[in-house]
Amino acid sequence: MLVTGLCFVAVNGIVRGLEGALPAPQAAFIRFLFGTAFMLPVLLPVLRRGFGRQLWAGFALRGALHVLGVVAWFYAMSRITVAEVTAIGFLNPIMVTIGAALFLGEKLALRRMIAIAVALLGALIVLRPGLRPLDPGHLSQICAAVGFGASYLVASRLSRQVPASTVVAMMSLCVAIGLAPLAIAVWTPPTLVQIGWLALVAVFATLGHYTMTRAFAAAPLTVTQPVTFLQLIWASLLGVLVFHEPLDIWVILGGGLMIGSITYITWREAQKRARLKTPPVTATKG
Repeated sequence: MLVTGLCFVAVNGIVRGLEGALPAPQAAFIRFLFGTAFMLPVLLPVLRRGFGRQLWAGFALRGALHVLGVVAWFYAMSRITVAEVTAIGFLNPIMVTIGAALFLGEKLALRRMIAIAVALLGALIVLRPGLRPLDPGHLSQICAAVGFGASYLVASRLSRQVPASTVVAMMSLCVAIGLAPLAIAVWTPPTLVQIGWLALVAVFATLGHYTMTRAFAAAPLTVTQPVTFLQLIWASLLGVLVFHEPLDIWVILGGGLMIGSITYITWREAQKRARLKTPPVTATKG
């Protein structure tokens, strides 16, 4: 999940650098077209073997949810700062954690529930509704967080049935197919430089999805998701140092609440796992 966060911050930086030069559906389509091409060595063998109807339904559902997320995210990146996109995106792991408890049967202890409440308070501080006008980019990023959160829940289920590489490859294929008609409707001739940058986006994003899916298969979502909150630190530095964006103290404060609460819970969870791995004294006797 640490590698996943670094990859996604790299994606944020590249897309922010494009500054909405291409319509969001078209830019997203080109990115996933490259992603699908990168995954062909995995795609071709699994498509030949085929899947059951239930798996096909899962892949299609994840593709549809991810189409919603990527179009909204590309649009948000052209409207608001990198730090704001990242901070609002923290609604994604909050949704995943809650959804994992409601739909996947993962336990949600009291400490984790308190952490979620504090993190939601942090998100409200970042947005500050009623205290400032909300840009369409803010609302679009909220939609992206909802779409991605639901997509990752489906990915968690799929990762228990097929390898991580298959989950990522099928996501790229399904999202590219879903984005195709939207991209055609708003198509603008891209330059070679723009295509090159979007290819690099595909490299980092595909790697990020792969490492994230591997994390899903290795540990419960309520353990892996908190690590993504470290992205705010990197995104803020990227925005200030590279794009000369203002450092919004409210974004840092709200993000700090999120990071602090989730980091504490992650630390407690690590202590608990360490105790469970230590055999009792009586186990070494007799």
